Amino acid sequence: MNIVFCGTGWLPLVDAIRARLPAGASIRVRHFARPLLDELRDANVILPSNSRIDASAVAAPRDLRLIQQPAVGYEGVDLDAARARGVPVCNAPAANSAAVAETALFLLIAAAKRLPAARRAFGEAHIGVPVGTELDGKTLGLIGRGRSGSRVAAAAEALGMRVASVRSTSTRAEFLALLARSDFVSIHCPLGAATRGMFDDAAFAAMKAGAILVNCSRGAIVDRAALERALPRLGGVGLDTFWDEPWDPDDPLYARDDVVVLPHLGGSTQEAFGRLAAIVADNVGRIMRGEAPLYRVA
Repeated sequence: MNIVFCGTGWLPLVDAIRARLPAGASIRVRHFARPLLDELRDANVILPSNSRIDASAVAAPRDLRLIQQPAVGYEGVDLDAARARGVPVCNAPAANSAAVAETALFLLIAAAKRLPAARRAFGEAHIGVPVGTELDGKTLGLIGRGRSGSRVAAAAEALGMRVASVRSTSTRAEFLALLARSDFVSIHCPLGAATRGMFDDAAFAAMKAGAILVNCSRGAIVDRAALERALPRLGGVGLDTFWDEPWDPDDPLYARDDVVVLPHLGGSTQEAFGRLAAIVADNVGRIMRGEAPLYRVA
């Protein structure tokens, strides 16, 4: 059973999967110097990670039996093409929700304490600057309150915050109303037709002056140009996910004092990788035994 990991990072996750695979299964990382379709010819299982698996990629393997996303989001997989070929598509829900929630909370605090400016002040031996803002008594607006969002809500309430939320299926009016009363906003919804670019000029105009936005979901939920126009009136932004991955480290947006960035490590913990690897290995074993895989989304 040949497994191909297509991601541009998360190599420790590959090691965790390899250690748990049943006998007769092997995993390798896609070689990025070669065309993706060539890399997939002998794949029985595709692990997309952050790579796009379109109809041509679904059709490329001679004997494809499973597309297993080692994460929650699977918007990069052509589900219609997989259904047409009769190949199950599965994800790994809840495995990294605690890790993502902790990352979101870290970014909320880091942006409130103005971490990039604080690091610069430390280097210049300036004491007691910059002046940040407290979370206590503030309102946190959650866009999505699933597994990770609910964990963030519990932690925020423990810090004295008021928490409100909308779902990705809520009306535009409900979404804008939430933004208008939130001091902090954290995104925890999947990327889809309804959420792509939902943070546009109108959304940022609805946000309070000085509000802080955190995105640990998908970069495309936020319209980048609209964000850049809004930044002068916001209190800051925390990003663990981006519009292009890998991103350009020299992009001036990421060098701003009001932008805190992390290298998409929200779900990267030893514990989360262990849970993700166990789900992947279990589903590979099920396919090898002719059983139905778990957590099927298509």
